[in-house]
Order: sequence, then structure tokens, then C-alpha cells
Amino acid sequence: MPDPKPMTPLTLSAYTLVTANGRGVGPVLEALRERRSGLKPCDFEDVTLKTSIGRVAGLEDFSLGDELRPFDCRNNRLAWLGLQQNGFMVAAAEAKQRYGAHRIAVVMGTSTSGILETEHAYRERDPSTDRLPDWYTPRYRYTHNMFSLGHFVRTCLGLQGPAMVISTACSSSAKVFATAARLMQAGLCDAAVVGGVDSLCLTTLYGFSALQLLSADPCRPCDEDRDGLSLGEAAGYALLEFGERVGGRGTVALLGYGESTDGYHMSHPHPEGVGAVRAIRDSLARASLRAEDIEYINLHGTATRANDSVEDKAVYSIFGARPACSSTKGWTGHTLGAAGITEAVISALCLAQGLMPGTLNCRRIDPSLKSRILRENQIGSISFAVSNIFGFGGNNCSLVLGKLP
Repeated sequence: MPDPKPMTPLTLSAYTLVTANGRGVGPVLEALRERRSGLKPCDFEDVTLKTSIGRVAGLEDFSLGDELRPFDCRNNRLAWLGLQQNGFMVAAAEAKQRYGAHRIAVVMGTSTSGILETEHAYRERDPSTDRLPDWYTPRYRYTHNMFSLGHFVRTCLGLQGPAMVISTACSSSAKVFATAARLMQAGLCDAAVVGGVDSLCLTTLYGFSALQLLSADPCRPCDEDRDGLSLGEAAGYALLEFGERVGGRGTVALLGYGESTDGYHMSHPHPEGVGAVRAIRDSLARASLRAEDIEYINLHGTATRANDSVEDKAVYSIFGARPACSSTKGWTGHTLGAAGITEAVISALCLAQGLMPGTLNCRRIDPSLKSRILRENQIGSISFAVSNIFGFGGNNCSLVLGKLP
């Protein structure tokens, strides 16, 4: 297949992030610099699994009020918390003044939405009839329904442009960048709010435990003794605008994206990383960059045996051992449908601050891995970075971010 055509850079004119490490990009950056993990022994509801999680503190202590009350659930509380950080709502309001509410798209990613509300409802069902509680039925539309997140963000920001929610497992909130870029290139909108939110729930905790993919300890990406992932939760957003309108020298922008699907197995990636390779190559082609232009790669790096090995094959086949590579899941845990936006924002911070975070909890790099994996933080100017997100079933997305000249 021919290489995709180069795309027009899209400036990240505002971005924000909430993880277990803190609320807003400032605390997240501080945790990266101090190498302070947000992973702690599981204390989510009545879950008794022996594992570590990245839980965002305080979500249990408030509820959404007034006109947002129908949306009230853990996932939308986390979404609301993310919108409050780093002046993001102000930036969105200013963009609405520039373009009009109907010319700004909302493209969100999530893998579970508000499923926790449904889990609670099933626990309360009538033991004789299995009837769900009366409070649940009218709430499904605003909580568990997959579009709930897009509906919620759209309502909070008062936007009326195209809106959709992508649910492709771990790649969900990376693919929002690609979808928004296509919407903007097609002239359907002038700007886009992209993002992702995934919150902890019983289905993912017990589901990944059943798959024997959870580590009892904080995850150790790329470590020779890695034994599984740690689940986390996060909310993140970015405002995308055409670079020539708002971007100045040094502003972080989306330069390219690549998407692919292995079509190999329901849960496992292709053993040679064929789809991952295609996604990375397409992202470089759209960015009009060569492999040797990339200085840092934020790995998907889940700390499972198969994922880290397959990703290493894909990355090494394109870049060799030249660029610095690391996984940041030791700080946040695997935030599933929010992993794409979490690691895109972290990559943007790395570009803006000249930071390449060493892989947390990696004591000894697996000698079978060939890429240049960092164990300690490195400081230095970075112009171009790649963020990889490779989901269940080989659903792949790769993003190229860089500083505008």
C-alpha cells in the first residue's frame, strides 16, 4: 500500500490530565521528575484481589449536582475533575468564541464508560424476580451508555459540533486524535476537544485477574521478571486547532498518526508486531519524518510478557536501538481506554520540558529486548516523539508529536 499523505499539523493549544499521581499536568510532571508512583495496594470498594492499582483519590467524596446530576457516576465524576484542571474549560470557551459552538467537535475514548453503575445495579437486583432497581433504568443513558462520556463533555463545554465516542480497548483515546484530524481535514469542524476517561470497575479488575494478567506488585515494564500489569484510571483532554492559527514556535503539535488492526487473535497481538509496525510507519509518513528524526518513544509497555516483547520487535525493526524508549505505566498503571490520552499528554510534557522519563520499577531490563530502554530519567531537548498504544486483539495506534519550528 502507498504511504499516506502528509497531514497538516494540529496544535495542542491546551491539554490537561488527572491520574493517580495528581490533578493537572503540574503534579503529574512533578511525579515524573521525582519518580513517584501512584500505584498502591488495591483498595477499591470491596475488591480483595492482591494487586496494585492507580486509583484517583476523592472520586467517592462528591457527586455531580444540578443539571449534571443525571450523569453522576464514577466515570463522569473523573471526567468532570479532568475538565477543571489547567484552565481547560476556559481554553475551550475561548475556542468557542473563535469558531462557534457548532464548529468544535468532541471526540472521546473509553473502554468501560460508566459500567460501575450497572455493576452496582446488578448487586441490588430483586432476588426473586432479578428485576433491576428502579433508580437504574433512567440512568443508563447518562452513565453506562458508551456515548455518555461524549454527551457529558459536550454538555459541560456547551459545544454543538460533531461528537462521538471511540471504544477500541486500550487504543480508544489515541484514536481520537486520528478521528479528529480527519474531521478537521474534511472541513466538518475548525477545532476539536479530544480526550479519554476510564475509571476502575469490577469487570476490568476481576476480568484481567481471570486472564492472569495482573501483577501482585506495582507493574515492572520491560523488566526481566515482569509478571503482569497494574490497572489505573485517568481523565485527559487536549484542544486541537490548526497550527497556523494558534501555534507559535515550540508549541507541541500532533504531526502524524497511524492506525491498524492485526486481525490475528481476539486478545493477543501478532507475534511479530506486523500491525504495530504498519501503525508506526504510517504515523511517520503523515508527519513527513524519518525514523532517525524521532528522539523519544513512549512505549505502550504494559509489563506483560507478550506485550513488551512484541512491541520491542516492532520498535526495533523501525528505529533500531537509537531513540530513547520508556514506559510510564509504572507511574499511572494501565488506564485502558484512557491510556492513549494519558501517554499523549505525558509525551507532550516531555517535549515541552525536555524530559525523557526512565521506566519506573524496571530493576533489570529483559536482555531479550533490543530497543534502548531507559531506566533513569534523562534531561535534554526533544523535538519529536512517538506515543504507541497497542490494544487487545492488535488494535494499534501510533501518534507522532513534535514542537513547531
